[in-house]
Amino acid sequence: MQGAQDAAASGMSTLGLLAVAAVAIAVLLLLIIRVRLHPFFSLVIVSIATALATGIGVSDLMPTLLSGFGSTLGNVALLIGFGAVLGRIVAVSGGARVLADTLIRLFGRERAPLGLSIACLLFGFPIFLDAAFVVMLPIIYSIARELKGSLLLYGLPAAGAFLVMHALMPPHPGPVAAAVFLHADVGQVLLVALVVAIPTWYVMGYRLSVSRAEHTPFQPVPDMMGDSQADETGELPPFGIVLLVLLLPLGLIFMNTGISTLISSGVLPEGNTLLNTLLLIGETPIALLISTCVAMWLLVLRRQREKAMDAINDIVEQAVAPVCSIILITGAGGMFGGVLKASGIGEALAGSLQSMGMPLIVAGYVIAAVIRVAQGSATVAGTTAASIMAPAVLAAPELAGFPAACITVAIVAGAIGYSHVNDSGFWLVGRFLGVSTQTMLKTWTVVSTGISLMAFGLVWVIFTLLT
Repeated sequence: MQGAQDAAASGMSTLGLLAVAAVAIAVLLLLIIRVRLHPFFSLVIVSIATALATGIGVSDLMPTLLSGFGSTLGNVALLIGFGAVLGRIVAVSGGARVLADTLIRLFGRERAPLGLSIACLLFGFPIFLDAAFVVMLPIIYSIARELKGSLLLYGLPAAGAFLVMHALMPPHPGPVAAAVFLHADVGQVLLVALVVAIPTWYVMGYRLSVSRAEHTPFQPVPDMMGDSQADETGELPPFGIVLLVLLLPLGLIFMNTGISTLISSGVLPEGNTLLNTLLLIGETPIALLISTCVAMWLLVLRRQREKAMDAINDIVEQAVAPVCSIILITGAGGMFGGVLKASGIGEALAGSLQSMGMPLIVAGYVIAAVIRVAQGSATVAGTTAASIMAPAVLAAPELAGFPAACITVAIVAGAIGYSHVNDSGFWLVGRFLGVSTQTMLKTWTVVSTGISLMAFGLVWVIFTLLT
């Protein structure tokens, strides 16, 4: 596969690679929007055509395609599967109704989107966007049904809050990796990111999301997790039990993050059996597996002793079937992004931008944004841009400390924006919200772009004041 990368990168000029990427994205949009071909087939077809057009040989074609497809599914397939089952258990048991009623009571019916977005902002601190979004889906569905509002009015502010946290805040991988490349102190990055994240979330993650949802046709709640079959006639579970079931995966994952940080900083020893076991338990798929089993026990087995296992098996079957399409589309989105990465488009464009002589903080943002648009992955865009910018930043002693932290945040702000059809998260959010590709481009893409631009604007102001 490395040979394919080298051939693609050296066989075409930067202008040629840019032209291929633009045509590929245009054809993909045409197939999905105008031809109305299923996104899974559209993504696979365009991925193959793009790989061949950029010089990836026939012998390297399948390894390149399967690498992007497989690596994406390896990250999200188990997560989506366990999360869907967990969500359906919470929904069928009436737990989602309990949580929805509690949030509505605390914030009021008119401010329910704000309450939900705040909850997601807190939950999203240690948790990746896709994991947190899947865990919160039953609550989003239930609130939208309870208040008879458009699903986008509740789902979009929730996803916007998760996006802000995933984009800017350590311990998420993009900010941490960029900080390592630029020798920025993670604590300083965290402080700068926090100052930037709060207003960015409120203006772009929440208010812009609400505005976009209000200017979009009514979106009903899809019957994807069986909410319509929730047992509303039986006894509802206690709020504390439901909260425990949903907080358990977050707590386990946060435990993993905390222990990893302490080990890397030398506070805790490496190779300790107990610590390694706790790290394993805190891995996202394992944490969701454990939490799903706990939910089965607390919300089904304890309350339905007769034929309880049959009920659980029915829940699993009914939960997994609807998300198979989402898993395939998400994997195909990763395939397309992998092809664009293997073609050398990101590196070629980033190199040309770096040679233009932009201010370092602007160059970091632009390079990350261009790589993000070209190949889809926010983490790849952030780490690649940071590695490109590192020599220039490290060569300037005046940029040590908080200025380096500001450049780090600027880079990850560029890496999270402009989400579109080559971003697996674009398909994950869109399919779970049940909206069309056109609607996602008018809502999610706009919100992610707003978050990116505002975060960069704020950190540029901070950087200017510090330098």
